[in-house]
Amino acid sequence: MYDIMIQNLLSPVVLFFVLGILAALVKSDLKFPSALSETLSIFLLIAIGLKGGIELSKYSFAEVISPVVATLFLGSILPIITLLLLKIIKIDKKNAIALAATYGSVSIVTYGAAISFLEQIGTSYEGFMNAMVVLMESPAIIISLILLKVMDQKQSDSVAYSSKNIAFSSPATAWIDKDVLKEALFGKSILLLLGALIIGLVAGESALPAVQPLFMDMYNSVLILFLLSMGLTAGERLPEVRKHGIQLFLFGILMPIVGGTIGVLVAGMIGLSLGGMTLMGVLAGSASYIAAPAALRTSVPEANPSVYLGLALGITFPFNLIIGIPLYYQLAQWFILL
Repeated sequence: MYDIMIQNLLSPVVLFFVLGILAALVKSDLKFPSALSETLSIFLLIAIGLKGGIELSKYSFAEVISPVVATLFLGSILPIITLLLLKIIKIDKKNAIALAATYGSVSIVTYGAAISFLEQIGTSYEGFMNAMVVLMESPAIIISLILLKVMDQKQSDSVAYSSKNIAFSSPATAWIDKDVLKEALFGKSILLLLGALIIGLVAGESALPAVQPLFMDMYNSVLILFLLSMGLTAGERLPEVRKHGIQLFLFGILMPIVGGTIGVLVAGMIGLSLGGMTLMGVLAGSASYIAAPAALRTSVPEANPSVYLGLALGITFPFNLIIGIPLYYQLAQWFILL
């Protein structure tokens, strides 16, 4: 477990994110053109969608229907749970929505560390879980954007976190407003992610010769550039996160425990193996620093990257590597013994 922690903490993607923060803190003249940052975001969203769709095409509908439903459920409910926890902190609306999308989505690096953990201890898992990684990205982003639009249209910032007001003072039609759904479902970030997933699913492995050289072989290199860019942005706005102090730190630890526990329980109820339950816990307990930030950069530009990206990488990511993954595995073992 120590080797997994060191390997991931010293991975190039994380180190380049740190380099970006350091460059901003020392006021380096290193800058990313806005067009390049947008291009990197588009690339990552397409690549993630294609990978998941191609992997999902290898299984029959009957094999994956229960895990797919469970994954979509987790991706939909976790943003709401995140907002309820953030109500205590009273963070502003834009950053709360960004955190909801981030913590409703999944960290691919954390998932990879969990795979290594299971292989080291000789625990097998269902192969289709690799597709669930991508499938879980979209629901959280969609739900978060819908919640943002509803808040913008029906409520002021002062009552944005009041579930009572949302439930009773807003008409039911607010939740199915056509303009809200149109922007949430067909905004460029969601459209690219879901569209690429469907294309990968339809084309299957026959698409590999066309997409592998660019979207798979170069994926890690482009990811490094993206995180360097996000590190610069986060570093420039890092002082803003200090006003939230210990509250955000505690949230970065509490939320993965809550989400991971729910993920393990849901996986157990649909009959996944010990390894599958552990991985579902990782999906629900981790926080995205790829797809969600790529979508948030354009969909919620007012949100502070040093809050949602810094929290995901600076607190939740190392917590999961050190404590979270073995914790979810232990929870899965307890569930099996019940």
